Amino acid sequence: MTEFCDVAIIGAGPYGLSLAAHARAAGLNMRVFGKPLSTWRAHMPKGMLLKSDGFASNLSDPDPASTLKSYCQARNLAYDDHYHPVALSTFTDYSAWFQQTYVPMLEELDVTHLKKSLHGFSLTLENGERLDAARVVLAVGISHFAHKPDCLQNLPAGVSHSFDHHELAGFAGRDVLVLGAGSSAVDTAVLLAEAGAHTKLMARTTQIHYHSPPDPTAASWLRSITFPPSGIGPGWRSFFCTHAPRLFRRLPEQLRLEATRRHLGPAPGWFMRGKLEGRVPSLLGYEIEKAKYAKDRVFLAARHRNGTTAAFSTGHVIAATGYRPDLRKLPFLDADLRDAVAHVQHTPKLSDYFESSVPGLYMVGPIAANIFGPLMRFMVGSEYVSPRVAAHLRATAGRSTQSVRKRA
Repeated sequence: MTEFCDVAIIGAGPYGLSLAAHARAAGLNMRVFGKPLSTWRAHMPKGMLLKSDGFASNLSDPDPASTLKSYCQARNLAYDDHYHPVALSTFTDYSAWFQQTYVPMLEELDVTHLKKSLHGFSLTLENGERLDAARVVLAVGISHFAHKPDCLQNLPAGVSHSFDHHELAGFAGRDVLVLGAGSSAVDTAVLLAEAGAHTKLMARTTQIHYHSPPDPTAASWLRSITFPPSGIGPGWRSFFCTHAPRLFRRLPEQLRLEATRRHLGPAPGWFMRGKLEGRVPSLLGYEIEKAKYAKDRVFLAARHRNGTTAAFSTGHVIAATGYRPDLRKLPFLDADLRDAVAHVQHTPKLSDYFESSVPGLYMVGPIAANIFGPLMRFMVGSEYVSPRVAAHLRATAGRSTQSVRKRA
């Protein structure tokens, strides 16, 4: 007989682990699948610092001792809510402790197929096991959504995405061009240079916009009113996105999509400015128009914003050009199930409780950003999502089981 559970959570990143922790505390009958924090452990450049402040870098559980701050204080590790950047190694150690403590039931298996069934949903795991679940939550993060410019898509070699690299030491002595102006691009360029690569950074923007450094002398009641802090940055727009995602969901669709696209664009952490400027040559204002690969080199034709053109060549291009969530890129999602999901720009339309148009199928994290706003692109968003979705799953548990039994 095929095993049955009420809830299956697919994904073990910040959103998946946080939701699983809250669902466990709520006593839900569930199974959780995925490699824990695999994107952070294997696809972020080794040695990087998190852009998010310490207070916004938590995984979420009802236990107040589950925070990064509590973890660091218990181990005498350096920590500050605002003034001390969080090292990737510290965060991955913290996340491993969190998973073992609050999500010990995690099964480190990937789901290879998800489809509708008479019992709700049918899942196939990488070990061949099959199970049915009344409800499924997709917490897939960014791992399937790496984006490269069209002109680089079909080159036979010489181009990769920043997602492909954790260890950068292999580029020592090589010419590398990094594309992008955000934290991923700047982090990668700086760490490549530190690893001995001959690195250059190229971006369409004419200026790299770093986060503003924290300034304790600027703290005042007036500033807190005119420029309030939030988990994704200061200012009323960020405050609104952080504290009112349900209201954001109710904005007119085009306004919502434009706000999601434009608010909080590429911006490295304030602490990276001194590591990049004067150390890594930057080619700003250029957009690549054509690219070809020949004789172990990548040749690029680019146009500057002032209208002039230029040619460049390099041994390797790393496109640190972000991620674009797209249901079509989820390889395990059955085509019939995918096509049944109402969507906007190939991301799901969702209810107030993150349920898609397919009853029982929920989606959280970056794939929900077009509905709930830019908060969903940040780890801190899990602190809003997890208790809310877990409470909804608990409140509707009996109803979903009865519905499944009727369909069966």
